[in-house]
Amino acid sequence: MTLSIAGVAARPKTATPSQARKFKLPLRWISPVALVLLWQLASSTGVLSSDKLASPLTVAQSAGELIADGQLGEAFAVSIGRVFFGFLIGGFAGVVLGLASGLSRWGETLLDPPVQMLRTLPHLGLIPLFILWFGIGEEPKLALVAAGVAFPLYLNLHAGIRQTDPGLVEAARVLGYSRVERIVHVVLPSAVPQTLVGLRIAFGTAWLSLIVAEQINADAGLGFLINNAREFLRTDVVVVGLVVYALLGLTTDALVRLLERRILRWQAR
Repeated sequence: MTLSIAGVAARPKTATPSQARKFKLPLRWISPVALVLLWQLASSTGVLSSDKLASPLTVAQSAGELIADGQLGEAFAVSIGRVFFGFLIGGFAGVVLGLASGLSRWGETLLDPPVQMLRTLPHLGLIPLFILWFGIGEEPKLALVAAGVAFPLYLNLHAGIRQTDPGLVEAARVLGYSRVERIVHVVLPSAVPQTLVGLRIAFGTAWLSLIVAEQINADAGLGFLINNAREFLRTDVVVVGLVVYALLGLTTDALVRLLERRILRWQAR
């Protein structure tokens, strides 16, 4: 313990949460960097054959070549478009069904059972049926992404609405709020945290669905790039495509988390 000039015991300085995060962030990169170095070492010493998995340096070189000749940019744009439109369709369906089922007892009675039945189906197993319904164009790919998005949003929105504190609803009713005002000012804000969790899950499922969809009867996109590289045993290009998928997934998740921090600033941290 030290004394200040005024004779008052000075408290030892402690790191603020933001300072703690600054020190913690570099530590989180130790294991990923170590894995990449071990990967490169195994490739350089011949322990890991290039036929099985290309080295990190080869992957980086191939990524630069794909960017330079425009192949990666074109595939990236196609995949982003598919996720965007598929997410719009699935997000709209999930939100509408979640609101109808969560806000109405009749809606829950009529809508929740069939939605729960469909949710238990492995939606990737619906690919043959989607191809029969929509052909082999863009429609089955969008349908697969939409199916992967709709159910997480539905479940979390429905749960968020049903978990609203009854005391808050009753207090709003006593204060003279109409049913619509209680929904707008109490129920829906209470459901926002759970809905944002569903949004994060939905984005992850959307990218998973796209990876599968783009390797079936596709002539463009990251999945097509990966599938085409597999036929020529180009593991470096395969890894480049997988890394881009991973970065896209991390980016969308980070954006939702940023949105969550802004919307839920009222919550105690």
